[in-house]
Amino acid sequence: MSTNRFMLNETSYFGRGAREILSEELKARGYKKIFVVTDKALVGADVTSKVTDVLEKANIEFTVYDEVKPNPTIKNVQDGIIKCKEYETDVIVAVGGGSAIDTAKAISIVMTNPDFSDIVSLNGVANTKNKGLPLIALPTTAGTAAEVTINYVITNEEEEVKMVCIDPHDIPVIAIVDSELMESMPKSLAAATGMDALTHAVEGYITKGAWEMSDMFHLKAIQLIFKYLPDAVNKKDPVAVEQMGLAQYIAGMGFSNVGLGIVHSMAHQLGAVYDTPHGLANAILLPYVMRYNGAVCSDRFAEILQALNVSTEGMSKNEIIAKFIEMIKKLSASVGITQKLSEVGVKKEDIPMLAKKAMIDPCKPGNPRDPSVEDIIEIFKTAY
Repeated sequence: MSTNRFMLNETSYFGRGAREILSEELKARGYKKIFVVTDKALVGADVTSKVTDVLEKANIEFTVYDEVKPNPTIKNVQDGIIKCKEYETDVIVAVGGGSAIDTAKAISIVMTNPDFSDIVSLNGVANTKNKGLPLIALPTTAGTAAEVTINYVITNEEEEVKMVCIDPHDIPVIAIVDSELMESMPKSLAAATGMDALTHAVEGYITKGAWEMSDMFHLKAIQLIFKYLPDAVNKKDPVAVEQMGLAQYIAGMGFSNVGLGIVHSMAHQLGAVYDTPHGLANAILLPYVMRYNGAVCSDRFAEILQALNVSTEGMSKNEIIAKFIEMIKKLSASVGITQKLSEVGVKKEDIPMLAKKAMIDPCKPGNPRDPSVEDIIEIFKTAY
């Protein structure tokens, strides 16, 4: 008998303006000293203030830590821990994309599990004993779903590797998905994070750990993303932005519980070595990895196509693979995503090194097809 575990937030709120519930939740739970984790870009764009204004209006005490980098580092986490301790925080409120929320998760974990203060020891499946300091997450991007997952990613700059940390103790107690916080995203960021959400849904649907419950979430997320991403990016249509916020959360509900694959294994290395935005790296690699994976999961591709109202009747296995890749590329191009790694600063001579690092990434084991280092080198070269 096999056992499938499914973990989600204790409480989640959705809808434009949902952030207004924050003060009510903080007071109901008795939290009094709020440590806000965000980044300078969001502070400068007056996005963070949309949340801190709620705190000020309710006379709730808070401080802001805004040193988070786009690919957060061990130093970001350690500096945040120092500030968090100094402030004698009783709850962390993360405002941002995956970078801010991931940093907040790591801070939360070490605050209650000081044995992991080196941060490096959190890599992989961490055997922490205690739930992290309570964390409330308000995402500002429609992509990472960090507000509902048990994963977070921190860059080890010294080793030039992204640490994928997997820990049920890090999941936020509350997620507040307020689409108004997402509406100020630049087009390039909205496109990259949206394609990140698609990557989560597609990889989660074909991963070795997929089962009926995760399938339900991933298929729905795929449908929503194909329908709403173009208008969310190109028109900033409020309904489309809100639906993308929902879609990325739904995808997170699935992949957090069943894992991902080598799109992420490969993309993590680009972020660690070149500081490539994670969503962009995923977006570029997704069709090339799916061409590779199609050899073992074209039946799953057919199910996705059918969910998108594309008939696969009479289509050969190769035609199904080709059609699915065509649709991914068409969606990606419609929101302005570049199609080649050579256009984002990747060095061809680094490909063997990147492939070796991808082989030991924690996301690799979930891939439906077991790759060799030579396979990953070839995928990198094709995407170059």
